[in-house]
Amino acid sequence: MIYIASDHAGFELKNKIIAHLKGSNQAVEDCGPFKVDPDDDYPDFIYPCAQKVAQNPGSMGIVIGMSGQGEAIVANKVKGIRAALYYGGHEDIIKLSRQHNNSNILSLGARFLSVEQVERAIDLWIETGFDGGRHQRRIDKINALEK
Repeated sequence: MIYIASDHAGFELKNKIIAHLKGSNQAVEDCGPFKVDPDDDYPDFIYPCAQKVAQNPGSMGIVIGMSGQGEAIVANKVKGIRAALYYGGHEDIIKLSRQHNNSNILSLGARFLSVEQVERAIDLWIETGFDGGRHQRRIDKINALEK
């Protein structure tokens, strides 16, 4: 399952991502918002989305905002979440977030990415696996910090 949430700045892109994911036969749950409200606050949607990812091992999440920065910060407040931020640049960042950090949420900056870049980033992120090994030791240390 892929849980997805945004704020008003990411609303339009969120709906395009949902269509892309469903077109790729991915199970998706929209965590809101369900209408554009320029006064909404991203923590109201991002935090519940991150909680769902944390409560459902093996699931993933995608959060979208203007820059993606605040969304990643909020998601990372949830125990068990490792949100990685992408707002453009080299795609190896996306792969490394999965291979080395086992990221379970991808935070996207809507104002910095085209729809094509987003679709490519999401596909790459979903298809890239965690390398384990020495990286698992580091994830274990991160998990210990959350206790």
